Amino acid sequence: MRENWRIKVSALAGASALAFSALTVTPALAEDAVDSLQEVQMPADVKIVEGVAPEAGTDLPSFEPEADAPSAVQASAKAVPSANTCLGSTAAYGVKGCLQHNRDIVWSGDTKKDGMSAAVGVYTDYGRAAEVCINKLGVNTWATCDKDYREAGNVRLRVLRYDGDTGKFYQPETWSGWIPVDGKY
Repeated sequence: MRENWRIKVSALAGASALAFSALTVTPALAEDAVDSLQEVQMPADVKIVEGVAPEAGTDLPSFEPEADAPSAVQASAKAVPSANTCLGSTAAYGVKGCLQHNRDIVWSGDTKKDGMSAAVGVYTDYGRAAEVCINKLGVNTWATCDKDYREAGNVRLRVLRYDGDTGKFYQPETWSGWIPVDGKY
């Protein structure tokens, strides 16, 4: 009887710890309200690139989460996605980012009217200096940063907010997984 009590208490303590850790480390989702943004220190060598508006007639990624996610069939087939597919779609409060693999275009979408800009950091697995693509075009817009990444490499995206007046970055932030530059998962 005493042994059953210990098992129940252990299970309850473990579940409580897991729930608490999920609450404390879960980033704010793109649609979550944020009371106060927290400043993020970026390394001094990170290059900031101002994104440009996409050309007229360009197929834009969707601001909807499910529209950019590859289907299970695509992921399991390990096929190259279509040319306009935006890979690694990642979102946090006020920002959405992804990579268009066929032209190495980083997309930075601003989803909140809060006086800040969307920022999408790009990190490689082969040592190239990190860069951040900033969207200063306003809410509900996409900006692009055209890059040339090593086709055999992978990139990882980091989305967060940017205050152009102060030059500071703010969280909540979210990271994508590693995205193959050639689009082949």
